[in-house]
Amino acid sequence: MSELTLGGYMAKHERAAAFGGSDGQAYSVAIYVDDEPDLRGRYGAALLFVRWSPGGDQPVGHVESELLAWGRSGAEAEERLRALSLYDVKAALDEAIARAPSEW
Repeated sequence: MSELTLGGYMAKHERAAAFGGSDGQAYSVAIYVDDEPDLRGRYGAALLFVRWSPGGDQPVGHVESELLAWGRSGAEAEERLRALSLYDVKAALDEAIARAPSEW
């Protein structure tokens, strides 16, 4: 898997990918997969972006993408998210920030 994908980056660097958000804040990303399938038997997967304090020493919030991938198992849904390019992950972060309440 290419280092330019989320899964490839995480495997090569053995850590979560990090991004600067459109709001000027620092974020790291994790994969979230539904515990149970939907009515069609599909597991959904989304990205969870943890926002870090200016010093980077503690989390101070988060935003989530909408469901971006589905699979017949949680592992299949997760693998599909891992195949996303880092550019697509950054776009999902900026979309999540745009949808977030303005009071943060």
